[in-house]
Amino acid sequence: MNKENIKKVVLAYSGGLDTSIIIPWLKENYNNCEVIAVSGNVGQASELDGLEEKALKTGASKLYIEDLTEQFLTEIAFPCVQAGAKYEDYLLGTALARPAIAKRLAEIAIAEGADAICHGCTGKGNDQVRFELTIKAFAPDMPIIAPWREWDIKSRDEEIDYAEAHNVPLKINRETNYSKDKNIWHLSHEGLDLENPANEPQYNKEGFLEMSVSPEMAPDKPTYVTIHFEKGIATKVDGKEVGAVELVETLNKLGGENGIGLLDIVENRLVGMKSRGLYETPGGAILYKAHEVLETITLDKETMHYKSLVAQKLGELVYNAQWYTPLTKAILAFVKSTQENVTGDVKLKLYKGNMINAGVTSPYSLYDPEIATFDEDEVYDQADSKGFINLYGLPIEVQAKLDAKIKK
Repeated sequence: MNKENIKKVVLAYSGGLDTSIIIPWLKENYNNCEVIAVSGNVGQASELDGLEEKALKTGASKLYIEDLTEQFLTEIAFPCVQAGAKYEDYLLGTALARPAIAKRLAEIAIAEGADAICHGCTGKGNDQVRFELTIKAFAPDMPIIAPWREWDIKSRDEEIDYAEAHNVPLKINRETNYSKDKNIWHLSHEGLDLENPANEPQYNKEGFLEMSVSPEMAPDKPTYVTIHFEKGIATKVDGKEVGAVELVETLNKLGGENGIGLLDIVENRLVGMKSRGLYETPGGAILYKAHEVLETITLDKETMHYKSLVAQKLGELVYNAQWYTPLTKAILAFVKSTQENVTGDVKLKLYKGNMINAGVTSPYSLYDPEIATFDEDEVYDQADSKGFINLYGLPIEVQAKLDAKIKK
């Protein structure tokens, strides 16, 4: 990439530490280029307050704030709930949002006639791959600038030094400088004391958790919630029909108040290292659990077991920046076909971090009480099991006889 040819850059802009200092850095290092900031609203709420003023003040020519929240949920997050896709128990909060943001970033860059796209992802993180692979899918010839792979800044402390020297306003300080990513689905925490897996997260420290409370701070009385699904998509909470955004916001509130959805893991990053992260996913955790319970009565055994293999693969694809690929498209088509009868109601009891199944019903239930009962019934002849066992165990019997013959 010839820097002399870079006159206009579209920047993925969150207003956080990294992207805040990138605007003046781009101007210093890329011929005082025009910087157009793009912020994808995926439900990060108050983080968007004052963003335009800040972007313009630090040198951007304009700021796009694109509302992608509903698209993020309906096109990406909810299909992953249908699939049961996770990555090492992580509910993929950051990974799910990146494709929607990066796609819109590429679209705006093309519309603006930009010479390059810039992002603030570090060279150690997963997000650099997620942004760049999505950009390749929608703007394959667009040059990409990744300052963390170019500049001399080596740490977040040095970033703060740079911000202070260039009068870039920050909402953080050195003592509370956790690396966070927030959207309607989750909030992640990394860095500082969390970098040592021996340290317990400061769950009860004021201001640490933002979407949840710790289980011990949750009410002593359980909260019940009933979720209705249509073909694997949640559509109602406690009998009230709601849209995707309101549904997740409602479940976030209920789950957060009861300490639901906290996850502290050391995960295997895409770039090869292990990394410790703490995640708050209150509403998402409830949806995954409720959907899983509903499938226990609406999916047959073989489909359920095979689908669990597909779910693991889809979780890896999402985490590893492979959302816009033929395999992901094919898996999503398979998952959708399995959801035809995943309709019904699931009641959960939320209590101090626990989600307890409190009842499930479906017009398509495969559970037959008359067959499953331990009491007398008229539909299951227990004598039939003898022939089944003889046939099912025939290979074992043949192998045992052969082993005995060889030993002689």
